[in-house]
Amino acid sequence: MKQYVIDELRYVDYEKIKAYLDKHLGPCKVRGIYWVPLDTDLLGDEQAAHTQCQPFYFAIELEEKKLTCELLIRTQNRVRCSCMSYASEKQLNWIIQYIDAIFDKLEIIV
Repeated sequence: MKQYVIDELRYVDYEKIKAYLDKHLGPCKVRGIYWVPLDTDLLGDEQAAHTQCQPFYFAIELEEKKLTCELLIRTQNRVRCSCMSYASEKQLNWIIQYIDAIFDKLEIIV
């Protein structure tokens, strides 16, 4: 699985990130897993055409010592579909900027 990982988090930073994600993405249905919807302008042609699969998400797994972003862009409407794929360059850059913005807002230095 392709991932973007930030490790060696301090516990105080974990608590800040968890509070932020809970507030902005809602509490986790599965412990430590948050689903972040992609902006529709980031969708590839096939993803945009698959309106029945929208919205698309990437997953964040938050643990006490690390934050992992899964780079598989998926739908919660289906288990498998040809529109699910690894993040494009544009999507990857957006994911990294999304996480960086959270760290900046929370004044977490890694």
